[in-house]
Amino acid sequence: MKIISRKKKLFPISDPLLEYLKLYTRSRDLPVSYSDLLRYQHAAPLLDKHENDTLWATCMYSHGDEEEIYRGLTQIYSQLKAAGDQAITDHLIVERVDFCSFGNSNPFRVRIVNQYNDNYDHFYVKKADASRIYGLELEDILSPNRINYMVSGNTLIEEHIAGIPGDIFLGEILDRPSTNKVRIAKEFVKFNERCFARLLGDMRAYNYVVDITPDFEDEQYRVRAIDFDQQSYEGKIQAYLPHFFPDNKKVVDLCKQILNLQTIRQYQLEERTLIARRLNFSKQQVIMLTEAMRFGDLSLPEKTEELKLGLQRFHKDNRFTQCSNIGDLLVMNLETTLACKLGT
Repeated sequence: MKIISRKKKLFPISDPLLEYLKLYTRSRDLPVSYSDLLRYQHAAPLLDKHENDTLWATCMYSHGDEEEIYRGLTQIYSQLKAAGDQAITDHLIVERVDFCSFGNSNPFRVRIVNQYNDNYDHFYVKKADASRIYGLELEDILSPNRINYMVSGNTLIEEHIAGIPGDIFLGEILDRPSTNKVRIAKEFVKFNERCFARLLGDMRAYNYVVDITPDFEDEQYRVRAIDFDQQSYEGKIQAYLPHFFPDNKKVVDLCKQILNLQTIRQYQLEERTLIARRLNFSKQQVIMLTEAMRFGDLSLPEKTEELKLGLQRFHKDNRFTQCSNIGDLLVMNLETTLACKLGT
């Protein structure tokens, strides 16, 4: 089933979104921009431990550019992690900067190393895209996961989201005897609900990770989105339901095998209730965010119309046909899915 467009255009940040980002301290002045990182002179393919191509390439800069860029990147890391306290930069170094030409945002991945203990961390430098920013913000507000990011002009800085990539989890870990299959099935049902309620699309297996947390008797699982480019962009409602993607079939089949319909409905209701509570707690913030979504383009007109009709048929609610933009559709979908009222 062809659900997702091959390439999505980047949408500019509108003035209302910029005001939102300033109010909630997501907008910062940064010493290095995305365009600065494009000044690399050479790039060498980055291989994994099995000598396979990772689709990333390690960038090499001239000596003068490297010194300036690496110093700026450690300063950005301090803003991202330590509220701008530059004292931590004394023992941090940039080990490498990698570039990926695959995907919409063409990201740079920065590897930061602590010289005292060789511990490392990553963050990403990407082209700013309004769709992705809305996706990040909705994830931070409505999901159980916190997202740390910053925007400066046309540059987007994101922290690394730790976890096992979904395709690796499904291919190598799901079938292990130690994996609690009931718990992972439960979490996938809840993840499916979170994506659909806030219209986050394209949750193919490599666009999410699985975070495994040891519990006192077993393990807990959390499925976390890591790609937010397809926030409210596609026209087909299947794009917002992860169980429709072929590479998720293995976990979908697992859900069918071990969860009955009553249990699935229980987990769906539990997750909708949690989302509704988060929404109610941050209602004014969500109202300002969805108001900003009503300005500027976030999808193509034909896709917006298709999504409008698809949601109308799915919910059997003709009010969706009265929506004129993505902001209206998202608000209506949240209110209908969560049985709540957003705004006056």
